[in-house]
Amino acid sequence: MSYYFPEGSKLFFSNTFASPKTVTGVSNAHPAVATSVAHGFADGDELLFTSGWEDATDSVFKADQLTADTLGLLGLNTLNQSFFPAGTGTGTLAKVSNWTEMPQVLGISPSGGDARFTTISPLAKRNDINVPTGFNAMSLTITMGHDPDNANYQTMVDISRTLSKVAFKLVLSGGATAYGYGYMSVSEVPQMSKGQANQVNAAITFLGRFISYGS
Repeated sequence: MSYYFPEGSKLFFSNTFASPKTVTGVSNAHPAVATSVAHGFADGDELLFTSGWEDATDSVFKADQLTADTLGLLGLNTLNQSFFPAGTGTGTLAKVSNWTEMPQVLGISPSGGDARFTTISPLAKRNDINVPTGFNAMSLTITMGHDPDNANYQTMVDISRTLSKVAFKLVLSGGATAYGYGYMSVSEVPQMSKGQANQVNAAITFLGRFISYGS
C-alpha cells in the first residue's frame, strides 16, 4: 500500500505527436493487445489511441512492446464485449513527445469523472432506483502564478487560442503518472488579492479516459 502527496508533483502537456500508425486489430483482453505492422514502439512509450471503441478512444496509454507487429496497451481492459465489441476497436496509435512543463503551478482541482445515474420510478415501488449509466465529463482546473514573460505559459496561451488538443501528464512525487487528452483553455486575466501572488487559471477538458499508472 502506498500513499502519495502533492508536494513535488509536476504537470506537463504536449501537442506533438508522431505520425500515427494504423491499428488493424485489438484483442478482447486485459491488457488489450493491438496489432500494428512494424509499429516501432518500445516499452513505456506514451501513445494516443483513436479507436472505434468509444470507451477507449482519445486516451493516452503506455505501451508494452510484444513483437514487431503487436503491443499491449497497459491499463486498457477490453474483456467486456458489451462495451468493446470484437473486431471494432481498430484505429491509430501516435507516440506523444516533447512534453512541456506547466509553469508555477499552485494547485489543481478536478471536477466530474464521477458516476452518472438515471433515476427510475417503478409504479409498484415506493422507492426510486438509481441505475448507473456512465460517468460525467471530467476536467481539471489548474491555478498558476501569473508570469506573462514565461515561455511555457505563452505556449499554453497560443494552444488555447487555436483550440488545439493536447496530451496531458501528471507526475506524482512518488513516481506514479496519469494521462489524459483534450482541450486546454488558459486565462490571460490575473486574479489579484492583497498579500497573494497574482494567479491565472488553466483548464483541461478531457475527451477520453483519465488513466493512472503506478510507479
